[in-house]
Amino acid sequence: MNSPLLSLPGAVAAEGQDEGVAAHYGDLFREQRSLAEGTGFVDLSHRGVVTVSGDDRLSWLHLLLTQHVSELPAGHATEALILSANGHIEHALYLVDDGETVWMHTEPGTQEALIAYLESMRFFYRVEIADRSEEFAVVHLPAGSITEPPEATAVRETPHGRDLFLPRTALKSFAETSGPAVGLLAYEALRVESHRPRLGMETDHRTIPHELGWLGSAVHLDKGCYRGQETVARVHNLGKPPRRLVFLHLDGSEVRLPVHGDAVRLASDGPDGRKLGFVTTSARHHELGPIAMALIKRNVPVDAQLIVGEDATAAAQEVVVAP
Repeated sequence: MNSPLLSLPGAVAAEGQDEGVAAHYGDLFREQRSLAEGTGFVDLSHRGVVTVSGDDRLSWLHLLLTQHVSELPAGHATEALILSANGHIEHALYLVDDGETVWMHTEPGTQEALIAYLESMRFFYRVEIADRSEEFAVVHLPAGSITEPPEATAVRETPHGRDLFLPRTALKSFAETSGPAVGLLAYEALRVESHRPRLGMETDHRTIPHELGWLGSAVHLDKGCYRGQETVARVHNLGKPPRRLVFLHLDGSEVRLPVHGDAVRLASDGPDGRKLGFVTTSARHHELGPIAMALIKRNVPVDAQLIVGEDATAAAQEVVVAP
């Protein structure tokens, strides 16, 4: 579904995973500064919206998710993962319970597979699962925003801001009173700056939570059994995930940003050297310049100078996940 906010002045549509909303509205750095200063909003209406209601919703979700949610207080935001039997990340969920219903948003296009899995695990539990993506849209307000959400809107409040579950029909009227609109490129630049992983960008088919630092925010290590828990416990106890997420400061003299999947190599080995990992997300930041995150082999020295992409762009790493 294309967002109606693509009709706003200056809107340039995003591509790929974020197709359907605006990449920017004509001034990338101004939009970043708006978010950093706590003004504006980000249209995330391309994301999937799923609800779970019913008396058993929290106790049932507690059995399936990596997060401890059986006693989740109303209005308290959290995030959680669904893993494969081998502990690989399949879904990332950003959720809040309003006292009657758990609201969650997911990566665009993943809600159907998520609902299929949840439906397969219903059994005798008193829960109702629904895809609400056609009815509700997610809008992000940055930390410090004084914008008041419309009544009857589910709100997910985190240190990085508030995610609103708005009726999709209210998107245009919300935009008229809550501007300025900020595009996905600005939102992603601040996500990279704060080292927050994203499913489909920082992950591949074999990513486990330890590699991305998701143990701190999306995995509870002292809860009961869930699918993939054995892998989580084993790798946590051994302390040796096969890869680790890093933050990269890129050479600002290069015109081209590396793209998702570009190879990461040791600078000393040159552009034909052994591939040590791949770039996950890159961005142009209003203060830091070109930056990126990458997933690399755990044993790469933390002080190693790296190069990335076809242009062999120099990259200095900061540790996100300790080796």
